[in-house]
Parts: sequence; C-alpha cells; structure tokens
Amino acid sequence: MSTDIAETVWRRRALVPVLVYLIAVMAVISSLGSPLIPTIAAADHVPLSDAQWSVTITLLVGAVATPTMGRLGDGPLRRPLILLALSVVLVGSVLVALPFGFGPLIAGRALQGVGLGLSPLTISTARDNLPADRSRSTIALLSITTVAGVGLGYPLTGLITEGFGYHASFWFGALVSGVALVSAVFVVPRTRHLAPRPFDGVGAVLFGAVLAGLLLVLSEGRAWGWTSPALIGLLVASLACLAVWVRHELRIGQPLVDLRKLRNRVVLTADVIGLVAGLGMYLLLSLVTRLAQAPVGAGQGLGASVVVTGLILLPFSVGSLLAGRAVPWVADRLSWRSTLPLSCCVILLSMLLFALSRSGLWELFLVMGVAGLGVGCVFALVPGLIVNSVAAQEVGSAMGFNQVLRYVGFATGSALSATVLASHTATGQTLPDPSGYGAAAVLGCLICAAAAAVAAVLPGRRRRPEPELPVVAAGRRPAVPPVRQGAEPPAKTGQGQGRG
Repeated sequence: MSTDIAETVWRRRALVPVLVYLIAVMAVISSLGSPLIPTIAAADHVPLSDAQWSVTITLLVGAVATPTMGRLGDGPLRRPLILLALSVVLVGSVLVALPFGFGPLIAGRALQGVGLGLSPLTISTARDNLPADRSRSTIALLSITTVAGVGLGYPLTGLITEGFGYHASFWFGALVSGVALVSAVFVVPRTRHLAPRPFDGVGAVLFGAVLAGLLLVLSEGRAWGWTSPALIGLLVASLACLAVWVRHELRIGQPLVDLRKLRNRVVLTADVIGLVAGLGMYLLLSLVTRLAQAPVGAGQGLGASVVVTGLILLPFSVGSLLAGRAVPWVADRLSWRSTLPLSCCVILLSMLLFALSRSGLWELFLVMGVAGLGVGCVFALVPGLIVNSVAAQEVGSAMGFNQVLRYVGFATGSALSATVLASHTATGQTLPDPSGYGAAAVLGCLICAAAAAVAAVLPGRRRRPEPELPVVAAGRRPAVPPVRQGAEPPAKTGQGQGRG
C-alpha cells in the first residue's frame, strides 16, 4: 500500500516537469528546420523557397492537429492520444534523420507536426490533475514554453550539424522525442473515467483543406504565376471551403472550433493578436536565419555558420522567458489594455530594427532579443485575458482555438517570408536581392502596426475589473485570473477542456 502511495506522489511531482518537457521538445522539433534551410537546399539541390517547406509543413500539420487532437482528447482517449502523437513524432524524426532525400524529409517533417497538437492535451491534463492555483501557473508556463522552446535547441542543433551533418541534428530530435515518449508512458495519468465527446470529422477535413490551399497559394504564387488559372482556381476553391467550414462550424452543436466565442470582444482581441504575433514571429525568424547564413558576397549576407545562427536565436528564447516575469509588474502599472498594444509595439520595434540595421551579427542578436520580449509579452497576456472572459467550462475550447490561430500564424509567417524573398530573386539566381529582406521587414512592420491598433481599439470600453495576469514564476500570483463572477468553478471531469 505504501509503495502505491509513494508511486502516486512521485507521478504527481513529475507531472509538471514532464508536461513542460513535452511542450519544449515539440517547440524545438517544430522549428528545427529554420536554421537548416540553406543547408537543406544545398544538400538536396532544391530552391530555398522549397526548402522553407521543411518548416511550413510542420506548422501546417500542427495547425490542423491541434483542434483535432484537442477534441478527440477531451475524454477517455487523452492519454492514448498523447502516447500516439509522441510515437508518430518519433517515427517522423527517424524518417527525417535518414538520408532518403527531400521528399521523405518533408514527409517526416509533416509527421513531426502532429506533436504540436499536444498543446491542448497538456493544458487539459494540468487543469484536471493539479490544484487550481498550480494549474493556472502551469498553463501560463506551458504557453510561454511554446515560444521560448523555439530557440533553446538551436545552438546545440547547430553544433551537431557543424560536426556531423544536418541529418545528425534530426537524430537529436529523435532522441529527445523518444525520451518524451518514455516519460509520458510513466507519468501522464489515465483518463478512462472521462466521458467521450463527439468529433467533428467534416470540420477537420475542411479546415485542413482550407489551410493547405491558402498556404500553397501563398508559397507557390511566383512559381505558378499570380494570375495563372491554376492559382486563381486554387484560391477560389480554398475560399469556398473556408465559407463552407465557417457555416458548418456555426451550425453544429459540437464543432471542431467554436467560432461563436469570437462574439466576445476580449477573446476576439486575444485571438487576432495571437495570430498576428505568431505570423510576425516566424516571418522574422525565417528572415534572420536566411540572412545570417547568406554568403558575404550576396550583398547583405553575413556568412554565419549554423552554430552562430543558432546562437542568434537564443536571445529570442531568453527574451520570451523574461517577458513572462515582467508582464505582471508592467500590467500592475499600466493595465492589460495598455500592455497588450505596447507588446505589439515592441514586436514592431524589432521589425523596424531589422529593416533599418542588419549589417552585423550583433544587430541580429539585438533584433531577436527585442522580438522575444514582445512576443513573450503577448503570449503571457493571452491566457489571462481568455480565462477571465469566458465561463470555466469554456476555457479549454477558447484556449485551444487561440493555439490553433497561433500555429496558423506560424505557418503563414514561414510561407510569407519565402514568398517575399522569392519575388526578389532574379531568374536563374538562388539568392534574393538584398532589397527583399527590407521589403519583408516593411511588410512585417505594417502587420505589427495593425495588430497594435487592433489591441488598442477592439476590446472597447472596460466593463469589468482588470484581470490578474499570467506569470510563470513559482510562488507568485496565479498564472491566469480567477474565474469571472457568476461562472461555475472548474470541473474535474475534463468536460469542455482541451478542445480546439
């Protein structure tokens, strides 16, 4: 009996570290291709715009997997789904690591994208198995880790690539994902007691078709011709699928993504800003990694190695973690309605710095540090805004949808960077004109400025007390605000949690 009690206590203590590790591993693996894009293009003899798909395809699959797994895992299948997703990621990591060529690499990267769907499942697991205050701080920590984890593995990955080739870095991904699978087997609790919920298969198929079609239009527009019948036809079909999907989601009782929550202006603000922050984040990440590794003779290229490129992205992760700690202090003095637009302005500042000054490595370090602060502030604010604005039983669904939009922004930013640089690449050349980086940065500035305006205007007048804001430091105030007055206390059954 004492052995069983000791085992239960051990598993409870290990739950939070394991959940954080799962999200960190998925964040690292999802963006593993970013510093390796020039290396992949050279090794597999493909254009840089095609090599960019080694990042985009992972984010695209993640955007579809997040609501799908969130809905399927909103019941007794949660633990099996976590283990299945980690197994798929492990298989994909091995496939990418083997030297089979560009096609299998893209297929493996797509399988790795399934791991991004673990985010709503880890949030639901934390809410169901931890005390209220600790679950709130854990949710905020998981939200920050999805951003901070992007740059944590880059320096080590670059070092492995320099010494053993880029396939070895993907073997590193296979190793850490294998450790994640074993950890989950021993620690993640069972959910057999939860009631199953309906799954919107039609909505999942339509959503995947919409995202794939629109990203294909964005990334292949220059190659196909922006006015080509094939591209226009694909765009029209994608928009038609989008209209059908929206109508379908609004009509059924258990949708894949509950679009009705967008009627809440605070939730709508958090979702729009999450989408734009994700777009700006990956747009800048892709631009910085490509510029850093471009040959010095290419105009503005810095000729950096993969190791140095990985180090350039490290300040982004550090800035994100610092932002999680700084947000409560700033919001105490300015309120979240002022802090959110200011966070968007910090991202805008990083875009401006990149547009105006990118001739040295130290400037790229500065750009990524500033970007980390801005993006980290945005993603630290979002959980508190959403939780304070919806009923307790709707938090999982609202957070899941925000996560979906975040991944949509990631995938769009990745594809958009390749499109802009490709449009500034002369026929027969492999490297873009230096003006392409400036054009992409200006576009990013316009997007961030629009986001700041939305954050300042969309919420409208204040109608309730300011929410307490998220924080990731232990022993500090709750990570998400107390449930608004009149809402039911959080249920321990998992109902309505972790949904897309």
